[in-house]
Amino acid sequence: MKFKLEYKWVVLSVATVGMFMGSLDSSIVVIGLPTILEHIHATISQGIWIITGYTFMMTILPVLLGRLADLYGRVRLYNLGFAIFTLSSLFCALSKNGEQLVVSRFLQGSGSALMLVNSVAIITDAFPKNELGRGLGMTIMAANLGAITGYTLSGLMISYFGWQSIFLINVPIGIFGTVWGYLRLKEVSFRPVGEKFDYAGSILYCIAVTTVLVALAIGDPLSVRNLIILACGIAIFVVVVFVELQQKHPTLDLTLFKIRLFAAGSLTGFMNSLSFSCGPFLRSLYLQLILGYSAAKTGILLIPMEIIIFCISPISGRLADRYGGQVLSSIGLLLNASALIWFSTLNQKSSYSAVLISLVLFGLGSAMFGPPNISSVMGSVPAEKRGVANGIRMTFNTTGGVLSVPFSLLLMTLVMPYARLSQIVGSTQLNNANEIPMFLSAINHACFILGIVTLFAIIPSVLRGPRQKPPVKSTNS
Repeated sequence: MKFKLEYKWVVLSVATVGMFMGSLDSSIVVIGLPTILEHIHATISQGIWIITGYTFMMTILPVLLGRLADLYGRVRLYNLGFAIFTLSSLFCALSKNGEQLVVSRFLQGSGSALMLVNSVAIITDAFPKNELGRGLGMTIMAANLGAITGYTLSGLMISYFGWQSIFLINVPIGIFGTVWGYLRLKEVSFRPVGEKFDYAGSILYCIAVTTVLVALAIGDPLSVRNLIILACGIAIFVVVVFVELQQKHPTLDLTLFKIRLFAAGSLTGFMNSLSFSCGPFLRSLYLQLILGYSAAKTGILLIPMEIIIFCISPISGRLADRYGGQVLSSIGLLLNASALIWFSTLNQKSSYSAVLISLVLFGLGSAMFGPPNISSVMGSVPAEKRGVANGIRMTFNTTGGVLSVPFSLLLMTLVMPYARLSQIVGSTQLNNANEIPMFLSAINHACFILGIVTLFAIIPSVLRGPRQKPPVKSTNS
């Protein structure tokens, strides 16, 4: 018992470093993207993939990696992810053009997927059920500390040390995390005996997810080409479901969706991620292109939201341990919806105090939603399926994240033509002042609809029901 009490803090120390790194790298690139594109002479299409390529891999791989972790060891794959992330960060810094940086970001996303899929699973293994929300809250706190650091340092580091520095900062942290995890983490999870890896389902699943994301993330999503690709992706998904239902030990374990807490929590996470993940993108556009702030100042002005999440997440996690995730997650969604709808009312003359109101609501909403929802999902599945369960949960969340920016741009095209919108987004300023009202209206329109989407997410959140007793460990081999 003494070992378990001590080991949970060892796991938490390693997992928080990984969460910090992943979040740091995501936020630090968003703010610095215009400068990176200028220095390496990259196109706006490459710029989109510099951001989304990272998340793209965290959408395609989690289910596959989660299944591998359940079979061969979560700690082993977690440590491998740390090493890959660190090495690929160095490759990013050494990139000479857009193509090289995009490839390096894909590799970096693969390493991050290995870390994030297994971090929540090994925390769930190490923490008692009545303390799981607390542990998950601490990891979310670390993730938001990384976001705060990214927003704060990006402009300053690029200005004084060059754009390469925002990737090089990961290297010493990554080396520490890799060594620390290798020395201190131990395999304590139940590993099924006699189960084989599902190659057919894994390959088909990755092809299906890739096809759908390509259709929605490249170019105009309403073009004939993209609609054909989307139809092909959906057709492949139908085949995946048929194949997985025939497998004795499938990679995509569809039986998990029979668990109401798991199914409702995963769907709610997707809807929240779809509307919430484009927040930094839209707020950055508003602050830089409408209000005329610099990239460095924009990053600093976004910090209050992250500070609130940093402070409230552990408290929210503790409350989830006591009361469950149904009410807390629903309140968080209501706050996020309020933040988006409030942001949709801002205009060219709005002060930063008006922006701050939305940031406070976003911070409170995210902190109230995150730990309780994750704890609800992960606490509802059998121990031997936590890897693949977290992979599915992550896939829902990251799919929402990958689609979030393209979806927000699609909503903006209802007000402004896609071609002109793409040119403006790829600039550091609006050259034609007469376009400001239309561009602002496009941002407001997108935020309002995203707020409505978040309100609808409250329905499955409430329908998940109260917390249930943890499932009994399966004895099937």
